[in-house]
Amino acid sequence: MKVAYLASQKTLPNASGRRSDAYEHDAMMQCLRSAFEPKGAHVDDIAWDDPDTDWQAYDAAIIGTAWDYWDRHEDFLQTLQKIASATHLLNPITMVRWNSHKSYLRDLGAMGVSLIPTLWLDDANAEATAVFDRLNTDDVVFKRQVGASADGQHRLHRGQPIPAMPEPMMTQPFLRSIQSEGEFSFIFIDGVFSHALMKRAADGDYRIQSEYGGTETVIVPSPEDIATAQNVLSATPDETPLYARVDMLRGEAGDLLLMELELVEPYLYPLQGPELGDRLYAALQRRL
Repeated sequence: MKVAYLASQKTLPNASGRRSDAYEHDAMMQCLRSAFEPKGAHVDDIAWDDPDTDWQAYDAAIIGTAWDYWDRHEDFLQTLQKIASATHLLNPITMVRWNSHKSYLRDLGAMGVSLIPTLWLDDANAEATAVFDRLNTDDVVFKRQVGASADGQHRLHRGQPIPAMPEPMMTQPFLRSIQSEGEFSFIFIDGVFSHALMKRAADGDYRIQSEYGGTETVIVPSPEDIATAQNVLSATPDETPLYARVDMLRGEAGDLLLMELELVEPYLYPLQGPELGDRLYAALQRRL
């Protein structure tokens, strides 16, 4: 088995101006290679937009640290379509199209998934001042409708100046549980729960990504919380994803609310899930 792990130019080793969180790419490659190579399989990390790669030479392409796609969304989707015509793309292109725009949350909400209340703003600068009343809160978070890694994200209190937001945005009330408890991440491989962790922000921040000082701790979630995350995954259209990360926050009533269902290029926290590589290998074997 020969597998391509799709990265970005800024996460590959020896990249000029490499991202500060690219060590997560290294951790994933170590995880995959240590599990795949003893079984006679080979994994190459390749930029998704590399024009010289012969994708037909690979049995599968797994979308990995493609951490620039949100600024080149249409180019990304078109390139993935070409890759999918040459090899087995995972997760599949139909799932990526659906999940790479955060409007997928509307679909999940319609299927009964518990969400954080959300407003959708095509012209955020014109509509921003009204969202505080519409959400009945003085503290909101604005996120890009196509985005990740808190890029272009803003937390604003009522009365603060509105920054330029040229992209279509979504906005939600700020949930203080992200600072008091943290954000849950549940990792699933081929629909089966693998491991979970709690992500916490650095003091004085609310962003849990490592590039902002966020930290992760392995947790053993309750069966009820696992079932809640599993129900989110079960609402996904089409086939079961090869990999998924369900990110959730505790609501004021104590229930878990979906923040993101990550099916495109999530970091899967291999250091917190030592069986991740073997699980991915077995799942890929079943699919191929």
